[in-house]
Amino acid sequence: MTSELSPREVLALCRQREIKAIDLRFVDFRGYQRHFTIPADQLTEESFEDGFGFDGSSMRGWQAIHESDMLVVPDSKSAFVDPFMKHTMALLGNVKDPVTHQSYPRDPRNIARKAENYMQSTGIADQAMFGSEVEFFVFDSVTFDQNEHEAFYHLQSCDGHWSRGTERGNGTGYQIRRRDGYLAMPPMDTLQELRTDIMLALEEAGISVQGQHREVASGGHCEVDLNHVLLLQASDRLVRLKYLVRNFAARHGKVATFMPKPLWNDNGSGLHLHLSLWKDGDPLFAGSGYGGLSETAMFAMGGILRHAPSLLAFCCPTTNSYKRLIPGFEAPVNLSYSYRNRSAAIRIPVNAGNESHRRLEFRCPDSSCNPYLATSAILMAALDGIENRIDPGRPLDKDLYDLEPEEQQNVASTPSSLDAALTALKANHDFLLRGDVFTPDVVERWISFKRSEEVAAIDQRPHPYEFAMYFDC
Repeated sequence: MTSELSPREVLALCRQREIKAIDLRFVDFRGYQRHFTIPADQLTEESFEDGFGFDGSSMRGWQAIHESDMLVVPDSKSAFVDPFMKHTMALLGNVKDPVTHQSYPRDPRNIARKAENYMQSTGIADQAMFGSEVEFFVFDSVTFDQNEHEAFYHLQSCDGHWSRGTERGNGTGYQIRRRDGYLAMPPMDTLQELRTDIMLALEEAGISVQGQHREVASGGHCEVDLNHVLLLQASDRLVRLKYLVRNFAARHGKVATFMPKPLWNDNGSGLHLHLSLWKDGDPLFAGSGYGGLSETAMFAMGGILRHAPSLLAFCCPTTNSYKRLIPGFEAPVNLSYSYRNRSAAIRIPVNAGNESHRRLEFRCPDSSCNPYLATSAILMAALDGIENRIDPGRPLDKDLYDLEPEEQQNVASTPSSLDAALTALKANHDFLLRGDVFTPDVVERWISFKRSEEVAAIDQRPHPYEFAMYFDC
């Protein structure tokens, strides 16, 4: 394993593994990973303080052209030997101003560090632990385009039920029925070896994996579950997982996507985030209340549920996210909590009496999110709930999709669109500004960027299904 190394240990590992290239990586405002590569002999112990320069104006949502120079300062704890690049070690970095050497406020990794620091300053907890259930799709091929005179996409999956009658099917008749893929066995599950490759590569890179399996949707739906670690580590590991998934898929001649809802009329992909708070080695969420939780955990749930519409601007940050958040596809559209019930926005997992396993599972986020921003926002909402003793209300232990109308009207729902979530964020974000974790500039820039670059872009374009509905009107 190559994790949690000091600068000196990174350099020693480079010599031991005959590393010849250092790939310096960071995550931009949207959550996309960026990189550039230097010869290994340019990496010194001083590099972990001085950093390396790059142009910050060439990425959407960041610097203006007149202040483009920026630094990426590698974090030795993030080092791993890249399985896809020959003789290469990858290092995640923190983005800084080259003049002042101050952390860049729009650097997502900086926001995550500030969230952890703010939590510790409150005295509430000294550790925020996040585990993650990461869902994604792997297809055999994808084609799509959008221009002035046409718009289309085409997905192909040999284990999807729609391939049964085509020459692209695997010819075995073992295609998975619609919404019947959960825990399917080979040969119907054609992606077992791919997911195992991903799991073993994560373990080799120092990332503890709980397991992997086939998910519900019919065409190439997968899940990999990561064990609980500290907030910043958890976000780093999600970034690395997405890199490994995409590249192992390519190695297998396939293509992976973390788009939340690529298939109509089928289940989408979520990113279920498990949160627990600790202090002095003790789990703060363990207690004798509902679901084995403490009063602290209940207030944390209250904060997350109260701020959920705002949180979804970061946790479900694409227009496609809200095509997943609809009733009937196991998506958490009701802002409520429940013990065991997966149709609630917050689920309290069965813990078999082990206090160290007491936690909350926030089921709304999806894998298109910037993990640093999503986990930081969730933590800030939980802390606000604890500090202000926000009551989460009564649990809903029945199937939330089958509520009677009079019951349903008393349960808040998730926003119906990205624009609605951004409106909620604009109206309610003071809890994010505490400790200068999210600055006003970050919140304002996020809202304006998402509305101009994504919401407006979708609103302006005819949808292919509109032709089916309206062409003959």
